[in-house]
Amino acid sequence: MERRMVVAHSACPARMVPSGTPTTIPAGSFVTINQALGGNYTVTLNGNMLRVDGTDAAALGLESEEIEFEQRSDGLVHEDQIRQALRTIYDPEIPVNLLDLGLIYGIHIDNKAVKINMTLTAPTCGMGPVLISDVKYRVAKVPNVESVEVELVFDPPWGRDMMTEEAQLEAGLFF
Repeated sequence: MERRMVVAHSACPARMVPSGTPTTIPAGSFVTINQALGGNYTVTLNGNMLRVDGTDAAALGLESEEIEFEQRSDGLVHEDQIRQALRTIYDPEIPVNLLDLGLIYGIHIDNKAVKINMTLTAPTCGMGPVLISDVKYRVAKVPNVESVEVELVFDPPWGRDMMTEEAQLEAGLFF
């Protein structure tokens, strides 16, 4: 995608890069689109880099990503729907979703609270806080989820053998 400038049509939720701190892009702001990957956008506003979730892209006049979940009447949180949400989150540098990349180590559901154990491709990954905020934001969209906690763990250390074969092919790592 070419860098281009857009004007925010309405207030748009965003997260600061690399901290992941929530912020809002005010309506009428001029925003530079730097990157579109995995349905999310990396933008610049007043010299600050921000991440806009694809589900909020309409506020910037861009096509929104829709995440639809099967409606169930039991009022429970379902792990398959959490996995569905996680498959929509892509590493900002590798065009592979977090599940297939092998970064999700555990999903724990306690009533309507969800705890995700995840890792990073490298302990020093500067995008870690942004990925954590992406996970919290998207998993919170799953029906009946009331809270999301993400714990960053590094044991066992991530390795490319944790990726699915499809992800290895996509990343050009399958030999």
